[in-house]
Amino acid sequence: MKYRILSINPGSTSTKVGVFENEELIFEGTVRHSKDELDKFESITDQADMRLEYITRLLAEKGIDINSMDAYVGRGGIIAPLESGVYLVNDKMVHDLKYTKAAHHASCLGGLFAKALADKNKKPCFVVDPVVVDERIPVAKVSGIPGYDRTCVFHALNQKAVARKYAKERGKRYEDCRLIVAHMGGGITIGAHENGKVIDVNDGFNGEGPFTPERCGGMQVDTIINMCFSGKYTKQELLAFVNKRGGVSAHMNSNDMREVEKLFIEGDEKAVLIYSAMAYNIAKEIGAMSAVLSGKVEAIILTGGLAYSEVFTEMIIDRIGFIAPVVIYPGEDELLALCQGALRVLRGEEKAKEYKG
Repeated sequence: MKYRILSINPGSTSTKVGVFENEELIFEGTVRHSKDELDKFESITDQADMRLEYITRLLAEKGIDINSMDAYVGRGGIIAPLESGVYLVNDKMVHDLKYTKAAHHASCLGGLFAKALADKNKKPCFVVDPVVVDERIPVAKVSGIPGYDRTCVFHALNQKAVARKYAKERGKRYEDCRLIVAHMGGGITIGAHENGKVIDVNDGFNGEGPFTPERCGGMQVDTIINMCFSGKYTKQELLAFVNKRGGVSAHMNSNDMREVEKLFIEGDEKAVLIYSAMAYNIAKEIGAMSAVLSGKVEAIILTGGLAYSEVFTEMIIDRIGFIAPVVIYPGEDELLALCQGALRVLRGEEKAKEYKG
């Protein structure tokens, strides 16, 4: 039986959409928005109606009836911590996407779009492996300050998808693999996968792990405290260093790694240092995850946009190749991963979970 699925992946200034018949991509497109267009709205959730109208218009221009789908599936937002899986978008999830921390990140729109379209057409709607999937073992959650556990926000959708892809290509079950997956994009998260679960991973949204093209990564605590009380920065400016204006962007005044790599190849002294340091920090975090798996690592997977660069991936492999074979899946096929999650439910291979918050 053929199922038609609409996958929706919102970003801060654009929304990617994919129309699938089973796993065959029929159409892929991106709706982009200018800063002026978005600045008219007080919050991200206030943008929802306008952005959904643009999606409907784009599909109509391509001769695709948005109401003809068997299911709608969106990227999951920063809601309550969850186990991995496919979740029905229920009223409780809609509330949390609109009125909690989730509402401050564009990923909240994925579930809201899916729910609005599904309600209109009386079809099911889902989110798949939201960024708040938390399967960590107990010792991985403990911090050095009582009452403040380590948090967990990472690229669960793509990490799980490439891990399943690796297993399928080798005729294995994902649940039988021991892998380290490094998602490397604007944010960077590196997870230890064991028995089908991510048993430890850095919180790539809230300041853990390597610095990235846009994020400051882990910092000495006293440095942050001194910055807070220096009088030089507002709270919003400091938060921007954490996940918008830190890392390579702060050092090089650009988050475009193609530009930075070009300067690196040309021998620019600062670019060489910063580019090499980011690769070094990624390799160091991969090494830490190998300890989580007690050194028993079947493979290391490099994925995300930065994995397209042979120069960058070779710098990492030079440091971690001794741990396990390295497999590269460049980019992030999140539209397909969303579709595959919905298909598993529609085909009866997996039961959709209920979000309880």
